[in-house]
Amino acid sequence: MFNATLRSLLAATVLAASAGWAAAQEVTLRATANSNEQDEDYDGLVVFKNFVENASNGRIAVELFIGTQLCATGEECLQGVADGSIDIYISTSGGAAGLFPYIQVLDLPYLMTDDRVAEHLLTATGFTQTLRQMALEDSGGKIRLMTIGNTGGWRNFANTQRRVQTPADLAGLKLRTVPADLPQTLVSTLGAAPTPIPWPELFTSLQTGVVEGTANGITDIMSMKFPDAGLKYITLDGHSYMGAFWWMGNDRFTALPEDLRQIVVDGFAELQQATFASPKRKSIQAYQDFVAAGGDIYVPTADEKAAFQQAVGPVMDWFTGNVARGPEVLAAFQAAVAESQSAVDTARAAELN
Repeated sequence: MFNATLRSLLAATVLAASAGWAAAQEVTLRATANSNEQDEDYDGLVVFKNFVENASNGRIAVELFIGTQLCATGEECLQGVADGSIDIYISTSGGAAGLFPYIQVLDLPYLMTDDRVAEHLLTATGFTQTLRQMALEDSGGKIRLMTIGNTGGWRNFANTQRRVQTPADLAGLKLRTVPADLPQTLVSTLGAAPTPIPWPELFTSLQTGVVEGTANGITDIMSMKFPDAGLKYITLDGHSYMGAFWWMGNDRFTALPEDLRQIVVDGFAELQQATFASPKRKSIQAYQDFVAAGGDIYVPTADEKAAFQQAVGPVMDWFTGNVARGPEVLAAFQAAVAESQSAVDTARAAELN
């Protein structure tokens, strides 16, 4: 009798809370990520949804669409953000480079040294705000950059053929790239053959030899089971930080009451922290699984890393000479890197004192 009564009271409480939230609900945000539920993007969205719905006391509801339910390409998804059919969308730099080519600056190789520097840059400098203003200008005030997180750690060269210790070891390898100019230029500069392949086709392309390698983080490599397709060698050169760009329709954002805008902004800060942490945790098991599958992991020496850095010099010249607003955004990025490196170095010195 007591248990039955307790269950009835709990059920009534849940129903009352749900009814209260439904009555309070003012806004529904539709958020999409073209990935899966094992991805850092999904982790970030779950944190965002939980925070925003709770902090708004149910005034905001967040609906998640994972995969290609709402849109399939970066161009299509960003058009949905601009016209209001999609409220929130996450892209890599390659996914948004067609509209905002200068965001590829995060893909420029070997400019940041580690996670502490990257995370300081994205949270404590004005670089994200600079990109936000540029994107608003170039989208006619329609597309707003909310935050930049991470989606997979750092890009490393991985392939099916041989251990890569120097730039010369990449010569002739057919490396998969996204259909964006900068990664293709980087691969060509290093003597490999860039081959644009859609992400869903990469497993089969590795398996059949259409491509012989890729540049990805270990969590993506293992979640897609690329070792089963013959991927065996990874060189941990960490040439670029895998930035995740979180976009929101600016009309949608600015139409919210100020208190709800603040909650949304805080929600993106929570999301950003979740995406910083998620690949670090997931990579531990991913590396173990890669080795267990017969994989070879190589960490370049300081001299070898310097050789890679020297070899990619022409990529910087290409960026400033060929990317719209390239010189402007590269200067802002380099200033933010220098500021962040100095802050991290100072903090490290204090921690060692």
